[in-house]
Amino acid sequence: MLHTMSTTVESSSQRSADEVNEEIRALWRRSGGTLSVEQREEYQRLVLEWAAAVPQSAPAA
Repeated sequence: MLHTMSTTVESSSQRSADEVNEEIRALWRRSGGTLSVEQREEYQRLVLEWAAAVPQSAPAA
């Protein structure tokens, strides 16, 4: 699920690291590989959110 760009940091309990990572990947795809100033700010926010997010647990083997 992709989220639109926002200006607020969501708490790590709301989204997993995988979800935030997918949004980071989508940002890079939309940018064509070169981030604008606004996109860089969004990227920095997302990286901080990703770092604080709780990783999803691996499925039991």
